[in-house]
Order: sequence, then structure tokens, then C-alpha cells
Amino acid sequence: MAANPVVLILGAGPRIGASVAEKFASNGYNVAVASRSRSDTKTAKGFLSLKADFTKPDSIPALFDAVKTEFLTSPSVIIYNAAALTNPPDKDSVLSISAESMMLDLNVNTISPYVAAQQAVSGWKTLPKETKKTFVYTGNITNVSIVPMPLMLDLGMGKSASAFWIGLADKMYSGQGFRFFYADERHGDGKFKGMALDGTAHGEFYAQLANHEENVPWHATFVKGKGYVEFK
Repeated sequence: MAANPVVLILGAGPRIGASVAEKFASNGYNVAVASRSRSDTKTAKGFLSLKADFTKPDSIPALFDAVKTEFLTSPSVIIYNAAALTNPPDKDSVLSISAESMMLDLNVNTISPYVAAQQAVSGWKTLPKETKKTFVYTGNITNVSIVPMPLMLDLGMGKSASAFWIGLADKMYSGQGFRFFYADERHGDGKFKGMALDGTAHGEFYAQLANHEENVPWHATFVKGKGYVEFK
């Protein structure tokens, strides 16, 4: 078994994904990153790099297999950071997104992370009992608030659906030490962060979640520099 714990970051973009990878690496984790723009290789920093297509949920198990082959153990931390949205082609009709586009985006936002969670639980059962097991999904405010922007339609649908299964999974598995979090960065007043998300803040907070500190609930709203903050 690998001496160091392993984190798998699904959807490793240049902002949140990169910052989370750097933070976990600095904490002694072996790091695997997967995104559609990557190739199956090693990065300059020694991270395992995997090419992924999150529109195809049946491709997710192979990513976990690649991680186990490389590090000889299952990842104890899984970060799902991939997301997709389609802007309604008719600006006057929020419901003009085609069913095909909606399905592909829901695959990315809901079905692929669900399959990743299945793979996570399967792998966690092979790890030592004392190892902390954590699944973190990068969410936003749309599971509790309607953002009146047409391009938020299928993204919000996917985030809302995922928030439900993540909350239920955390309730059912937390007794075994398996934690599931829907992480949502907010402004200090609780408002939607939008494109102002802070990568470093995500790295710091996700590392805290992986340590199961402070009994943070599954709906993990947080503010840069403060960590978990409960918003009504």
C-alpha cells in the first residue's frame, strides 16, 4: 500500500482544480488529476494526469482503476469539480435548450459524480478503518436559491439534484466515517459568488473537509478566510 494518502480530482481546471491539487500535495498526498484537456501521463509536478470525458459516466470507473494501478491503493479523497452548462439558444426562452444538450450537461453535473461516488465507496471499503474518507462536490448556491440567469438552467438543475444525493449519502454513510460534502463558496454576506470563486480558498477548505474537522455539515457553505459559515 502507498505510504501517502491519495486524492483524485475530477475536473482539474486552472483555478479551483489546480489550487486544490497544490494544497493536497503540500499536505503529503499523492495527487491524480483528470480533465478533458489532459493526457494520460505525469505532470511536471509529479501528479498523475488522466484524460476524462465527464459526459460519459461509464468512463469514470477506468479513472479509479488507473489511480489504483499507479498508487497501489484507492483514493481516500475524491474531489468532483467538473461542471457544464448550455446557454439557451433562444434568449427569450429559458426552455430552449435541446434535450440532447440537457442530457449531456446532466451527465457532467449529476450522473458522473454519482458514479464517482459509487467508485469511492467501493474503494474506501478496502482502506484501513482509521483512514478518513471524503467526497467533495464543488457546488454553488443554486440548490437553495434561484439565480435569474438563463445560462444557469441546466447547471442549476444538475447542482440541485447532486445536492440531494450528496446529503442523503452523507446521512447514510457518515456513521462509517465516510463523509460527503456539497461545497459552496459565498461572499461574506451569503450572496452567490459566481465567477469570483477563489481557488486558494477552495484548496484550504477542501483540505479541512478531508480532515473531518469541526463537524462541518454536508451542505458546506464557506467564505474565504473564514472557512465554514452557516447561511440561512
